[in-house]
Amino acid sequence: MNKDDAPSALIAEDEPLLAAALQAELARAWPELAIARVVGDGLAAERAALALRPQVLFFDIRMPGQSGLDAAAALADAWPEGEPFPLLVFVTAYDQYAVQAFEAQAVDYLLKPVQPTRLQKTVQKLKETLARQAPAATYLEATLDQLRGLLTAPALRPQPSAAPLTLLQAASAGASRIEMVPVADVVYFEAADKYVRVLTPGHEYLLRTPLKELATRLDPAEFWQVHRGALVRARCIAAAERDEAGRLHLRLHGRPERLAVSRLHAALFKAM
Repeated sequence: MNKDDAPSALIAEDEPLLAAALQAELARAWPELAIARVVGDGLAAERAALALRPQVLFFDIRMPGQSGLDAAAALADAWPEGEPFPLLVFVTAYDQYAVQAFEAQAVDYLLKPVQPTRLQKTVQKLKETLARQAPAATYLEATLDQLRGLLTAPALRPQPSAAPLTLLQAASAGASRIEMVPVADVVYFEAADKYVRVLTPGHEYLLRTPLKELATRLDPAEFWQVHRGALVRARCIAAAERDEAGRLHLRLHGRPERLAVSRLHAALFKAM
């Protein structure tokens, strides 16, 4: 962004009254800031941010379909290489434990209802950061580190179930029958539209359980999240390889296809 350009922002908030209130307070605290768009869910926020490339994002944490945190993580993975990533501000009604998680990761946040004095401090911080014009790659890496910390914060993630799954009731792909699939046989899980694909050596099954919910029923030491839509059994990873664009892909024991690793989860293979 050039110094003479007016900064722009995207607001993602599913409650219209709260979105309007934040927009009004921003108009008073930062008149030069242009509100590029206001959206009501995480998926729309991701798409709008990629299309509009605003300098600032105000993301509500709890939104239908995809949380603000998940939307920010997906956006960071899809963001064009070399483009400055937007500054993130999360808007939350969470308790003190969640606030501590934001503070521990040095992520700016606003509590609902937004208070003018607190917003002024956030605006000042955003202005100072934009004025520094740090290299695009530097800020994206810092944001990825912050998001990794937030995604593992107990106050912000779904709580795991007491008993990990050992057996799945899954539909056999291309057949109209339900089969019992031992979790021990699974190489990886992959989100696909309304289903989750269950891949074993030589077979594919389908589950209706959302991947995010399924993840709470699996041992995180056994199944690693390598993409927002993929969980892979760690011992089935044969190798991690970079393509010509620098993106990581996994070769797996028992499956012929390669599995993409997102920017957010590439740190799992940092030693490589």
